[in-house]
Amino acid sequence: MKIGSPKEIKNNEYRIGLTPSSVKVLVEDGHEVFIETKGGEGIGCSDEAYIRAGAKITSVEELFISSELIIKVKEPVSKELDYLNKDHVLFAYLHLAGNQSQALALADTGITAIAYETVTSDDEPLPLLSPMSEIAGQLAFVVGSHYLLKHNMGVGKLLGYSNELDSAIVTVVGAGAAGKQAISKAVANGAHVKIIDLSTQKLAELESEFGTSNIEYIKSSPASILEAVKHTDLLIGAVYVVGKTAPKVFTVDMIKAMKPGSVFVDISIDQGGCSETSKPTTHDKPIYLFEDVVHYCVTNMPGSVPVTSTNALNKVTLPYIRKIAKHGLRDAFKDDPGLMRGLNIKDGKIVHQSVIDSLSSK
Repeated sequence: MKIGSPKEIKNNEYRIGLTPSSVKVLVEDGHEVFIETKGGEGIGCSDEAYIRAGAKITSVEELFISSELIIKVKEPVSKELDYLNKDHVLFAYLHLAGNQSQALALADTGITAIAYETVTSDDEPLPLLSPMSEIAGQLAFVVGSHYLLKHNMGVGKLLGYSNELDSAIVTVVGAGAAGKQAISKAVANGAHVKIIDLSTQKLAELESEFGTSNIEYIKSSPASILEAVKHTDLLIGAVYVVGKTAPKVFTVDMIKAMKPGSVFVDISIDQGGCSETSKPTTHDKPIYLFEDVVHYCVTNMPGSVPVTSTNALNKVTLPYIRKIAKHGLRDAFKDDPGLMRGLNIKDGKIVHQSVIDSLSSK
């Protein structure tokens, strides 16, 4: 099969779909691999490194013309849509429910597209989403701490510094892969942590893992969230429903109830955001103020650590890429129902039911 991995052109996106080591495996499997020139610069990999791995270095135009299977990280932006057509299979993060106009424009190209974020497996509920969620969760604590600094418009608190009069509080809503990593970072740094989730079982599991010292475990409800955010310095939203627009668990009134200079990090922004006050931002302009609350809503958080995140992503995507390339899409789907659940667009039509439901409700 002819496989292409273009350079990502989303704002400050330095990851790439295939590393040289992944290219080497695919070439040894008997496939042709095309890499856009300078595509690996963001992870410190030169064209020469890809050539040594067996790739052919091309222009972006030649890559799309030559390739059947396109491996990307992020969803194609508008200027990339002209390169796509019905002969392409796209494998990438798509987050269609979070952007209706982009979803429809992508479908109009006629492609067949598989979304990393809706692929499932028996061993791991979301095997291709989890690594990036975990990285985003850790980054949420890091950037949240950064924007709590006074000169960054924050209240001026140091998370984890023990102060009986004014202890800093981190609240994490949603305890999936991203939320758990944010919780882990907050606990490790000695912050007072409030964990909010709908699942009492998950809360019990987390309590067994992290204990009760300086940690509160709270069943999610509008009332409990409102009460928690009133006292919170760093609020992290990590809510995800497979394929669907993120539920708005934070209302405008909840955000208004937060203290001036507190920080809200919305990890769910790729799926539309989990607050009524969320709007997508970029690494160039990552924050904005709403009612004196700092909002960080960057849609590609792991792009800021491209070496770590590209390697983590390739580790989990390569087996699926090899399967598709070896057997073709139809037989790969028959062999792996979890991969089939990644199918979001087929022959130019949106086919994933959760995505359809989310888009039809807008």
